[in-house]
Amino acid sequence: MAEPQEIPELTTELIDMSREYLRQETIEPAKALGKHAGLGFGGAFLFSLGALAFVFGLYALLRMVLPQTDWYEVLARFLTFVGALIIAGLVGWRISRVSDQG
Repeated sequence: MAEPQEIPELTTELIDMSREYLRQETIEPAKALGKHAGLGFGGAFLFSLGALAFVFGLYALLRMVLPQTDWYEVLARFLTFVGALIIAGLVGWRISRVSDQG
């Protein structure tokens, strides 16, 4: 059993050990998780910009290829919408397939 004069030293030691343990087990893993989350959000943002550029490019291409009438303008918009849905479906299918594999 500890002597009464050792109690303040043991208390200080306990507090220091607790702080170190909390830092090791919570703060450092949270920092690593934050880094990975930041990279994930950055990648998702860049992927979204690329998809948006693709959709606008597809629309511009269809407007150049199709004749310049109102109905073909509607057709270009519809085909762009269908193309975007197909790409989104493929990405969603691929993501679900990867997440199923673990």
